[in-house]
Amino acid sequence: MIGLLSGVVAAVGEDTALIDVGGVGYVVQSGGRTLARLQVGAPARLFIETHVREDAIKLFGFASEEERAWFAHLQTIPGVGAKVALGILDTMPPDALADAIALQDKAAFARANGVGPKLAARLATELTGKGGPKGFIGLGAPTSRAAAGPATSGSGARQEAVSALVNLGIDQSSAARAVASAAKQFEADAPAPELIRAALKEVSR
Repeated sequence: MIGLLSGVVAAVGEDTALIDVGGVGYVVQSGGRTLARLQVGAPARLFIETHVREDAIKLFGFASEEERAWFAHLQTIPGVGAKVALGILDTMPPDALADAIALQDKAAFARANGVGPKLAARLATELTGKGGPKGFIGLGAPTSRAAAGPATSGSGARQEAVSALVNLGIDQSSAARAVASAAKQFEADAPAPELIRAALKEVSR
């Protein structure tokens, strides 16, 4: 199972890139945001999600492990395949996606290609109860606020804040919404203690 490719970009297409790794070319499917970062002849490192089918093996590439993990996580929802998951990640980077889930923002999901009103509603509700994606820790180039910095900033600080609120007796869904709302009050990623204080004010309103 391929999990990471490091090589040179040989070609970039509409929805795929050809990565030369030691003289072997790998065709990798990626979203528009990832492909836009690739330049022919330049080095590239992509985190890979491998799909094995009876008739084909497909590689999906991402600039960060966080995006790869979200790609896999989105497909746990019925009706979401690889194409739709890529479309969602093209519309929302991981930090915005986490906010949309916490706020159950159906409109945010509906902006993605291939997501209609019914699927948007299902994504907003079912992802809320699933928690975050499972992936490797400490890997990947930062592609968003949630991917940058140490584990206590970005998405890590939000998760810590949500856990703190849950420990105080606030239900998971309400805690997630309060933290997402509180995070918008800060221009940059706030540390967990500040998020917790701001989120508690949101809950008390």
